[in-house]
Amino acid sequence: MRRQLLVWNAMGKILGVVNQKGGVGKTTTAINLSACLALEGLKILLVDCDPQANASSGLGFQRDDNRHSIYDVLAGHSPADQVILPTEIDTLRLLPGSKNLTGANIELAAAEDRVLRLRQGLDTVREAYDLVILDCPPALDLLTLNALVAAETLIVPMQAEYFALEGVSELVSTLERVRAAFNAELTIEGVLLTMYDDRTNLAQQVTETLREYFREQLFKTVIPRNIRLAEAPSHGKPVALYDPRSRGTEAYFELAGEFMARNNIESPRSKERKAAAKARPNKEVRFWPYA
Repeated sequence: MRRQLLVWNAMGKILGVVNQKGGVGKTTTAINLSACLALEGLKILLVDCDPQANASSGLGFQRDDNRHSIYDVLAGHSPADQVILPTEIDTLRLLPGSKNLTGANIELAAAEDRVLRLRQGLDTVREAYDLVILDCPPALDLLTLNALVAAETLIVPMQAEYFALEGVSELVSTLERVRAAFNAELTIEGVLLTMYDDRTNLAQQVTETLREYFREQLFKTVIPRNIRLAEAPSHGKPVALYDPRSRGTEAYFELAGEFMARNNIESPRSKERKAAAKARPNKEVRFWPYA
């Protein structure tokens, strides 16, 4: 495999949500972080790179074998701008997944540019967005490799359990190989604890271990176990639309805020809130007994 180091240009940042272990809240994070950032007024493109297409169904797009998907972009059948779909949130767009992605691992294996297909496909549209978020498969296959080569930075969701620690060294080793071979600029934006239950000693112990290892890369925000988060995908909605007052919604808005703070991003909604606060007249404070 020929090594090709990439140089990034000044367009929309590409963020991968990745973990080779399944069931850690990866797709839940991709959907809900995308939705919360979009509700803050940022232009977001969510790319469903998983053959299971759960990010697509989680935004209300049920499986449709006739619908074009990210597979068509990777295979060179369609440009990305002809595949992107609008969602219920005005500033959130979806590049849907498909079961056909399963075959992409085989079909692209002999292609010389096989690890660059996703990056090349997104180059034509990324400048239209503030952020492109990639929901990666729970495997270290050619699809995930494409995502790692396309991404500038990564969020790694993981549960606070023993087996999560076992996968950390494997993932970090993979990232080092990708950096050396294809994408020298790839970094870890942060490690995110999901399905968190702070009542258990194990969760607290794992959190401390991860904090020692990742230090400031460990997000301060943690995503709790929350029934609304589990229910929302069956209704085809991010949790912020399904139940705006749930703990899950609160947690993902907090994550969105932490992400924006780390990247010095002030959202349009934040600017509106500041302008509204300045416009309010200052009320005179009066102390008893009143004159």
